[in-house]
Amino acid sequence: MSASLRGRLSRWLALQTMLGLGLVCTVVYLVIALTLSQRQDEILAQKRMAVQGLLTEARGAHEEADVQHLLNDFLAGHDDLSLIVSTQQGRIVYQTTRPLPPSARARRVDFDLRLPDALGSAGSAVLAFDRGSDQALLRRLAWTLLLTAVGGALAVSAGAWVLVRIGLAPLRDLVDQTARVNALRLDRRLDGQAQAHELQPLIGQFNALLDRLAVSYGQMEAFNADVAHELNTPLSTLIGSCEIALRRSRPVEELREVLASNLEDLRRMAGIVADMLFLSNAERGHAARRAGPVPLATLAEDVIDFHEAALQEAGLRAEVRGDAFAAVDAGLVRRALSNLLGNATRYARPASTVLIHIEELGDGQVRLSVRNEGATIPAEHLPRLFDRFYRVDPARSAAERNHGLGLSIVAAVARMHGGVASAESAGGVTRIGLTVSDR
Repeated sequence: MSASLRGRLSRWLALQTMLGLGLVCTVVYLVIALTLSQRQDEILAQKRMAVQGLLTEARGAHEEADVQHLLNDFLAGHDDLSLIVSTQQGRIVYQTTRPLPPSARARRVDFDLRLPDALGSAGSAVLAFDRGSDQALLRRLAWTLLLTAVGGALAVSAGAWVLVRIGLAPLRDLVDQTARVNALRLDRRLDGQAQAHELQPLIGQFNALLDRLAVSYGQMEAFNADVAHELNTPLSTLIGSCEIALRRSRPVEELREVLASNLEDLRRMAGIVADMLFLSNAERGHAARRAGPVPLATLAEDVIDFHEAALQEAGLRAEVRGDAFAAVDAGLVRRALSNLLGNATRYARPASTVLIHIEELGDGQVRLSVRNEGATIPAEHLPRLFDRFYRVDPARSAAERNHGLGLSIVAAVARMHGGVASAESAGGVTRIGLTVSDR
């Protein structure tokens, strides 16, 4: 189960806050601990110099009692300092009533000093600083900083949870808007006027997707209607023909004619079904079965030979210009060229020449196109020429023989070869073709 975006953001903000406060508190603790340590060293250094100077410059201190009195006066009020003064022989001349603190909490310094002549004129001392109060201060500071960091993180987490909830309100609004979009209301679009700037690309892409879905849904409905129409006509013809033939006894020759007519309609229906299956396979991602490089001009010549009778009947000539070798599915390319040439034959101006152009575009791309002279196709129809069952002018399309899937198959063959189909028409010249990739 995927985690909640709100929970995820809240946890990350809490963790970031904890890390940030933890880092700040750690820095504060280390700075104060270092400051206290430096202060302790400075105090020890100052007191050491003071003790050495006091015993060196003291003029009236000749006896041990005098030394003790001087040092007692000097250390008065310094409860965190302990001092032991010894002669060279190891005899203790002075010791504070406060014993040396344990080594774990003491910072000490050993040094030599000068004693009165009566005490041997030379000795040593141990000066210790009791860090207990500073350590207690650091412990209190550590607990304070820890509780502050934890409390601050919890407070920020609670605030972050509320802020994230408020910040995600636009997403909830988008969810509500999306829920109102369905197959019956594909005209609805997401309103991004009140949304954050960061959500605008998502809203734009989603609305563009809805546009494409609306177009696809409309095409699918039109396709279903066209399929029903294309199959209904021959089926109605077959049914009517069979009913008429069965109403009374007929000669064998007449029944033969009825069967031949029915067979023609059945073949037309089979052609529609076969073309639809081919387009379905192409849309599911079937790739072309490529063979070794073949001369495309030879394929084009074969297609011209196949259409020779139709070209002569229409009073047209066909030529191939250019050539290229490409690793393609020869059968599919021949089928695409046949559809293009058949389409051009139906609409070309009589006594004109239909040209099959083969051009190498570089980077393994080859363009095959069929050019004919005739009526200019309006620009608004060009983008839809490759839609299934689409006809610019059904009255001129020989619908009884051509069911409007030829150019759709051309586009499918182009996709199966990693290319695209294209169409252009201007000044009485129409050029429709496809590109294929050699890779």
